[in-house]
Amino acid sequence: MTAPRAIGIAGPTASGKSALALAAAQRWPVEIISVDSALVYRGMDIGTAKPSAAELAAVPHHLVDTTDPTAAYSAAQFVADATRLVADIHARGRVALLVGGTMLYFKALADGLDAMPPADAGVRAALDARAAAVGWPALHAELARVDPATAARLPPGDTQRIQRALEVWQLTGRPISAFHGSARTAPLPIPLLALEPLDRAWLHARIARRFDAMLGSGLVDELRRLRARGNLHPDLPAMRCVGYRQAWAALDAAGDALTPGTPAWDNLRAQGTAATRQLAKRQLTWLRGMARSVVACDAPDTTAQGLAALAALIETPA
Repeated sequence: MTAPRAIGIAGPTASGKSALALAAAQRWPVEIISVDSALVYRGMDIGTAKPSAAELAAVPHHLVDTTDPTAAYSAAQFVADATRLVADIHARGRVALLVGGTMLYFKALADGLDAMPPADAGVRAALDARAAAVGWPALHAELARVDPATAARLPPGDTQRIQRALEVWQLTGRPISAFHGSARTAPLPIPLLALEPLDRAWLHARIARRFDAMLGSGLVDELRRLRARGNLHPDLPAMRCVGYRQAWAALDAAGDALTPGTPAWDNLRAQGTAATRQLAKRQLTWLRGMARSVVACDAPDTTAQGLAALAALIETPA
């Protein structure tokens, strides 16, 4: 039996996952499957740190630019897509590298998911319209009546999960908690290599530099173009992505006055950086509960260490 047909490279934002995957592609026949809930969205390039055209051309990438920002992309859809892609890549005699920081997707793939109905665009649109009319706290109160256990663990501001719980209730007449422990998707356990910092301050500095680079590269103008479409709103999963959420609020508050060197711009920079740091903290918390091999992303020889760890998986027969 040969090496694993799929290997995960996980880590917090700005830890160097993509760089390691691209280095691996120069050494082995690999294809990259993005494990990132934001990279699926078309037109969201700067704020997601999407691979460049040259990087996309250098090695096959999957689950990048597959979804319009008006749509939701779920963990269940990811599991279905990734499972199919891993099989396809393996059939081509190549290794699938699953690379990203959406830890829920890694966990869903490894553990399987409870069998629940898929998203229904009509139901979600109706819930969005009701939320616009009466507010999400009112829908949270409705959820408390039909599914008190789920409502008790969701804050009124967790609009995405409130919407999903009400959607499941409307589609099935059953609370979403009733599906926990039911038939699950088949697990696809994969060896996981995690890039984690020895010094959290190193990662924080990287995050600050990267968000500055996004602002300098035109994140705000990118969002202005997206808003000009007229069919996006801040409660969409795409627009709740870190960076876009803060930029949307800043544009609502400042409009055309949101320009470099202004207090509004400085406030966006501070809020976006802080939110990205919080995201990284959550990602590291997820990782601590997952079986993984760890490479220090702030070591001077991170790439060499990472390639050595990958070599042990790819080149050593199982």
